[in-house]
Amino acid sequence: MSDPLSIDPTAQDILFREARTANTFTDEPVSDEQMRAIYDLVKWAPTAMNTQPLRVVLVRSPEARERLVAHMAEGNKAKTATAPLVAVLAADGDFHEHLPTVFPHRPGARDDLHGAPEARARMAAFNGAIQVGYFIIGVRAAGLAAGPMAGFDAEGVAKEFFPEGGHQVLAVVNIGKPGPDAWFPRNPRLEYDQVVTTV
Repeated sequence: MSDPLSIDPTAQDILFREARTANTFTDEPVSDEQMRAIYDLVKWAPTAMNTQPLRVVLVRSPEARERLVAHMAEGNKAKTATAPLVAVLAADGDFHEHLPTVFPHRPGARDDLHGAPEARARMAAFNGAIQVGYFIIGVRAAGLAAGPMAGFDAEGVAKEFFPEGGHQVLAVVNIGKPGPDAWFPRNPRLEYDQVVTTV
């Protein structure tokens, strides 16, 4: 029986089955070229109305790293301090400013969003979270490991790295080649019949 998935098994393993959240990294650097290639891949992923609220700050300098580590939960400080690269991922509440002025299938959509800040914030957070998932897959596709974290002071990180305001920090992601003892034990996954119901 042929594989019902269209990508080859090696790619399936790299992106999903063998992919893990890394907690230690080697000192091999992550280049700007790698990060540009990752973004140029994941920017095509679908979102509602093709919105792109995700904003990424790559934390490279020692000074910026210290500022970030100060806002991380205790268990995340050391790995964030030593990862080759750290990305702060946030949703821009003014994402609608980058939308086309006219949507052929939704006339007036940009203007509608302009006048609805609460709806826009929800849309930014939802689609930004979708883009975070794509970003992690893109890091894996580049042969790197991602260490996404939610253990941090989101308000503090936002003030440090998005001082103009209007951004909701969604995740902090350590990026690099996995180091020694990089993986925590993996929890079991639910099976298809535990999750999927057909009606």
